[in-house]
Amino acid sequence: MYAKVENNTVVKTNSSLSSFNKAAPSWSTAQLEANGIYEVVYDNTNLKDSRFYNNGAESFTFANDTVTASYTAAVGKSLDDVNETDEDGNAVLDDDGNQVVTPGLKSNEKNQIKAQAAGLLQSTDWYVIRNAESSTAVPTNVSTFRAAVRTKSNEIETSIDGAATVEALEALFTYTTGADDVSSRPLGEWPTL
Repeated sequence: MYAKVENNTVVKTNSSLSSFNKAAPSWSTAQLEANGIYEVVYDNTNLKDSRFYNNGAESFTFANDTVTASYTAAVGKSLDDVNETDEDGNAVLDDDGNQVVTPGLKSNEKNQIKAQAAGLLQSTDWYVIRNAESSTAVPTNVSTFRAAVRTKSNEIETSIDGAATVEALEALFTYTTGADDVSSRPLGEWPTL
């Protein structure tokens, strides 16, 4: 990203140097700066994982011959579902007269976990269908795997429900490397077949 500076103020930003001047891509850094064009340096101090946070607005400043892009503080998304209301505080209803509810982070994450579990079980569903249709036994290792996936899904959903803050929820999914150089996350991993 590049910025055009006039009178110590950033007046334009663009990822293409040619948007400032057709010859600019061939200019040296000194030539760019002589024409008020600077490469943007990003200060991501306030930038957080957009899965859990609404990041603040981006702004550009020019000081000490450097254009810096920074962000206002990120705000955590709602953990819990929100019943939508209009400007007068009345419930917003859908076409069928039901309360409009915006899912919170916990609902979204639990739905993703359910989808992951379903995806893991899908490859062995045929054993269960075959059993139902022809009474052919499901192999023990497959039954054990399927039970372990359902148990793990329930454990993860319980952990998600137990998160009291956005930070605590995010931490559940964050991998860290221990002294043994093994990466892990508090939620653990899915079982394998």
